[in-house]
Amino acid sequence: MRLTWAQPEDLVPAEFAALREQGAAEDDLAPIEERWSAAGGATVLAPSGASETPASPALRALARTVLEELATKQPTSAAEPDDWSDIVALLPPAAPATVEEVSFDRIHGAWLGRSVGCLLGKPVEKIPREGIEQIARATDNWPIRQYFTAVGLPEDVAARWPWNRRSAPTSLLENIDGMPEDDDLNFPILALDLLEAHGADLTTDDVAQAWLAALPAGRVFTAERAAYRNILDARPVPETATHLNPFREWIGALIRADVHGWAHPGDVRAAAASAWKDARLSHTRNGIYGEMWAAALCSASLVAASIDEVLDAGDDVVPPGSRLATAIAFGRELGRSVGAGTLTEADALDRLHAEYEGMHWVHTINNASLAACALQAHGDDLGAVISFAVAGGWDTDSVGATVGSVAGGLAGAERLDASWTAPLKDRIATSMPGGPERSIRALAERTLRLSGVGS
Repeated sequence: MRLTWAQPEDLVPAEFAALREQGAAEDDLAPIEERWSAAGGATVLAPSGASETPASPALRALARTVLEELATKQPTSAAEPDDWSDIVALLPPAAPATVEEVSFDRIHGAWLGRSVGCLLGKPVEKIPREGIEQIARATDNWPIRQYFTAVGLPEDVAARWPWNRRSAPTSLLENIDGMPEDDDLNFPILALDLLEAHGADLTTDDVAQAWLAALPAGRVFTAERAAYRNILDARPVPETATHLNPFREWIGALIRADVHGWAHPGDVRAAAASAWKDARLSHTRNGIYGEMWAAALCSASLVAASIDEVLDAGDDVVPPGSRLATAIAFGRELGRSVGAGTLTEADALDRLHAEYEGMHWVHTINNASLAACALQAHGDDLGAVISFAVAGGWDTDSVGATVGSVAGGLAGAERLDASWTAPLKDRIATSMPGGPERSIRALAERTLRLSGVGS
């Protein structure tokens, strides 16, 4: 059986990449990598997360030995700590939270925006940027202005860029009947359950228990799959995030952030603290900061008057010397140029892809930079924000969901274009316990009660 994101021989090339991204010494890595390669081991992780052919017993045994060696090479960085107190020491003083009320309309808009953005990106997940453009052009949808469709798509284009088999056809325009099940919506539903049960007393162990009780193992991926294995192996937090987990800075934590933000409207430091408790189960460094950043954006989006206000609030919870802070600043700079008309969207995406060439398509850093760019460029224009983010490629459904959440919260449900929201039919399919579907309005009502400052 070929298990994605789990087999030792597939973790090895991902671990080499992770260590280099974190600044490990090349002199420490090169001899190990040469020995691994000479034995026939892959040096690049397959996009699917698993090599196509089974490893020999000898290669798998070597992989386990190599992973043990590499575990001793993880560098430390004062600029990129994992502990909450060390992170806070690097941040500016927390702004006082003075919000007395947040409207249901904005929370509802945030839930709708997350669903819409995820749905737009869902069928083209794993398709590269050029393929997304070819599909959209071939169906008279470029620039993207509606959900993707197979109607009129030439056979040669469809063969060249096959749809994500898990998503099509339920996420194509002609077939949409509510929001299909997706991990980008399962995690917010689970977070809502968790925060309703535990509130400010939430612990990372509570999150781990909830995963075991509510999440099918086959519906988590990358860092979450590694952490799930570590939980079952009775490893303590934060070892759940570090043991045999080369995906520890990938996007999985960022997609779990939204409810932690919505539960603390306008209190971005509290939102980030809640998100940190969640993220550290499976992530380290910039993987943690990614969830903190997204939670802060979601928190601010419910009360802010502008996208600059939202993005500035997000900046305040990211360690300023981190690689994520640099990536967000780069994305915002490009977004300002797009918004000002001095740079086209295509040129901005060219620069993003050049900057992060070789980085995995589900990493936190490149996707956060794209998200910052899309939001800075288009603010609360939900259609423009999600279309730009999805056109950028990489993790299309996850980035679409995050930027859609922020834009939807900033705009409010009443201002969202019905051509995007009506196909949802107020329904989200889910694999969470409690039934196969959730009402989006009911989720928003629960979130409003959770925030404690609604009307």
